[in-house]
Amino acid sequence: MPNEQRIYMDANATTPVLPEVVDAMLPYWTEHFGNASAVHEHGRIARSALDEAREHVAALIGASPSEITFTSGGTESDNQALFGALGPGQHLITSRMEHHAVLHAAEELDKRGVEVTYLDCDRDGVVSPEQVRDALRPNTRLVSIMLANNETGVLQPVREIAAVAREHGCLMHSDAVQACGKTPVSVRELGCDLLSLSAHKMHAPKGVGALWTRRGVRIRPLLHGGPHERQRRAGTENVPGIVAFGEACRRSTEWLRDGGAQLLEALHQRFETGVLKRIPEALVHGSQVSRLPNTTSLRLTDVDSEALVIALDLQGLSISGGSACTSGAVEPSHVLIAMGLTEEEARSTVRISLSRLNTEAEVDRALDILDRVVQRSRTIEAVNAASCEDIQRSHA
Repeated sequence: MPNEQRIYMDANATTPVLPEVVDAMLPYWTEHFGNASAVHEHGRIARSALDEAREHVAALIGASPSEITFTSGGTESDNQALFGALGPGQHLITSRMEHHAVLHAAEELDKRGVEVTYLDCDRDGVVSPEQVRDALRPNTRLVSIMLANNETGVLQPVREIAAVAREHGCLMHSDAVQACGKTPVSVRELGCDLLSLSAHKMHAPKGVGALWTRRGVRIRPLLHGGPHERQRRAGTENVPGIVAFGEACRRSTEWLRDGGAQLLEALHQRFETGVLKRIPEALVHGSQVSRLPNTTSLRLTDVDSEALVIALDLQGLSISGGSACTSGAVEPSHVLIAMGLTEEEARSTVRISLSRLNTEAEVDRALDILDRVVQRSRTIEAVNAASCEDIQRSHA
């Protein structure tokens, strides 16, 4: 199917880079190629571009530019927060449905002598502040709970959890990779101490991210080398990528201010309403709680999610069978299992995530494609099941 006819609805995996963002970064691949640490004109131009980008990233989350540390992406930001804040004998509280950037970091910290508590969530995928309070210990150093889940879009009560952490005197980190650029985020209102962002979730290139660290909070650097990023993150800065990240944040700030999230939510509701009206036995996970304005975790009875994703792809619709990092894996989604779903239910779930670039026409076409492919898949499953029963009876 020609590329221009395809419909992309996997924005939680990555987003297309905006043309304006590409235009902003291009000069820093060519004439403005300087190292931002150099004192000559080439270096000063690069440094000025970094400073401007830092201001745009900070403005998106209501922070001070001096609190922003640029990284290679959300995974590094999460690792920097956890490894930088924790040491042997200290205690970490996190949840079972975090992104693997947090979960695998927690597993490694456990091997290094850090005590780790993994909290369960309810059927909607929410961790309560009371659970965090009950898990606190005298040696609890850090609580890490994501702001928005990458598979379900469910928003966590981070502000209330951060208040519990603050009362106890420990730090609060939130992985906000999926939330930033899609819904308003204010670090001051959340009350956390550390917050992770990623550029490619908001229409900028891959390989760039940031860690916000509240002024006065000290954490150890993850990388060691030069005194870059105020000695928080060694390594020559990726100037073109950071410029692109800054431009994407600037445009996201404007988009949110102009009601973009509400428009995206309306488009999202158009899709969900259409799905539930047209496809029998369809269920949306987390629909009773606050979610991102773009994400649908959709369970379709008697449908294999991976087979469905492939069939939809052949029809020109790109969605996901779960988070991008587990796509194609044999194991069912750890997020859905943490929510109490059976393996069969988890394997019947797909994720549809819109972006600000999707249109009503695309949503309507996607509904037609999804309806048609699901009906065909269920018919094939029914035929196969009937054939199996016939074979079993013939051998009885």
